[in-house]
Amino acid sequence: MGSRSVVIVGGGVSGLSLAYRLHQARPSLKLTVLEKNPKVGGNIGTLDRQGYRVERGPNGFLDAKPYTLELCADLGLKPQLIAASEGARKNRYVLKDGKIQALPNSLMSFIRSPLLSWRGKFSLLMEKYRKPRTGLEEESIRDFASRRAGREVADLLADALVTGIHAGDPALLSVKATFPRMVQFEKEYGSVMRGFTAVGREKRKSARAKGEQPQPQRMWSFQKGLQVLIDALESRLASCIQTGVTVKRLEKQGNLWRVYGEGTDSWEADAVVLTNPAYEQAIAVADCDAELAQLISEIPYTPVVVVALGFPQAAVGFQNLDGFGYIAPQNTKRDILGVQWCSSIFPDRAPAGQVLWRALCGGWNRQDILNWDDEQLTRAVVRELRETMKITGEPNFVEIIRWPKAIPQYHLGHLSRVEKIEQRQKAHKGLFLGGNSYSGVAINDCTENACKLSQKILNFLDELGN
Repeated sequence: MGSRSVVIVGGGVSGLSLAYRLHQARPSLKLTVLEKNPKVGGNIGTLDRQGYRVERGPNGFLDAKPYTLELCADLGLKPQLIAASEGARKNRYVLKDGKIQALPNSLMSFIRSPLLSWRGKFSLLMEKYRKPRTGLEEESIRDFASRRAGREVADLLADALVTGIHAGDPALLSVKATFPRMVQFEKEYGSVMRGFTAVGREKRKSARAKGEQPQPQRMWSFQKGLQVLIDALESRLASCIQTGVTVKRLEKQGNLWRVYGEGTDSWEADAVVLTNPAYEQAIAVADCDAELAQLISEIPYTPVVVVALGFPQAAVGFQNLDGFGYIAPQNTKRDILGVQWCSSIFPDRAPAGQVLWRALCGGWNRQDILNWDDEQLTRAVVRELRETMKITGEPNFVEIIRWPKAIPQYHLGHLSRVEKIEQRQKAHKGLFLGGNSYSGVAINDCTENACKLSQKILNFLDELGN
C-alpha cells in the first residue's frame, strides 16, 4: 500500500500548523489542505496601507505557552520576532465612567487606584482567604468572579478581561471552559491569587535552576506583522494547499473517507480533519451524522468589527500613550469594546509623526453594530475617541474589517457539549475535529491543539497498519 493520506479542511492557523506538524513528523504523508477563501490564514492577516501596518485579526501572541514560539523557531522565523514594548506590557487601561483609568500593576498603584472602591479593594484582597467551592455545578465567569472577589470586581475587571479576549458576556461564558486555570487554582490552592503566586514562585525557581533570569509574559509579533507566520506556513505547504474550495459533505466509503466540494470535486483520504469554524463543520458532517452536526452547530459565535484609524500624533490629547490600550467592559454597551494602540505596542506600525489605533466594535451585547455602514461606524468610533482619547480633527487613515462570526463563545454547557461531540466522533474512525471551536480561542491554543491532534492522527494511521 502507498503512503497514507490526510485531508485537512480549513486553512487558518489551526489547519496550517497541523499540516506542518504532520509533514514534519512524517514527510511521506499525502497531505491536502482545503480552504474556502482565496487566501489561507483565517482571521490572521496583515494589511499594508498608506504606510500603516494593520492586523486584520489578532494583534500578536503571548509566550505563556511555548507552542507558537516553537513553531516560529522550527520555521526559521525566530530572528524576525519582535516583542511588544515594555509600556504595552505594563500599562493597560479600563474605561470607567467615561474616563480611561490605568489598571494597577503594583501593590502601591492598586492602593491608589480609583478603579475600585475601598470596599471593592478589600473584597479582592480577601479572595485568598475565601473557602473554595465544593459543588460541582458549572459557573459563569461573572458568578465565579463575584463569589471569589465580589460583584464590583466581577462587573469591572472580570468583564474587561472577558471583553478583551472573547468579546463575550461574562454572565453567559463558562469559567471552566474559558479560564480553566482559575478553576484549577481554586481547587488546588484554595484561591486564584494563591495559585498565581505559587506558579510565579515555581517559574522563578525553575529559571534560577537554569541560571536564567525569570522573564515576564510578553506579546510577540513580527516586524512585518503576523502575515509572516502565515506566509511561512503556506510556503512550506504550497504543494498541499487548495484554496477556493467549499466543502459540502463527507462520506465514509469502506475504510476511506471522501470529501466532496462543489460540483464534481472530491478528495479521498484515510483521515479527515475539520479545523474550519464550527458552523462549517456542522454542514460537512450533516449527511453522515445529523446528531453530531446538531451538537457542533450549537456553538455560538460573536461578531467583531475592526476599525483601524490613523491620526497625527499632534491631534491626540491623551498623554499616556506608552501602553497597550483600553477596554470598555461589555456591560457598558458602548460603541467600542476597546482600543489597541498598535503604534505604541509594536514599532513601525504607522508613518513618522502618526499613530495607528484599532477600535474593536460589536461583541455579544452589541451585535447590531455589525450592520452599520462604514460611515456610521467611523463616525461612532471617532466620536468615542474624542471623548476618551481627546483627539481633534478627523482620521487621515481608516480601514474597516468585518468579522460576522469572529470568536466562538464557550457558553455554560460548552464542556458538556464538547464531551458529547467527542463521544459521537468516536463512532467515525478517521474523522478528527480541531480548530478553536472547542478548547481555546487564542493563537497559542490553536498551535498547541495542532501539536496534540497531529499525534492522535499519527497514532490512528499507525493502527491502520500497512
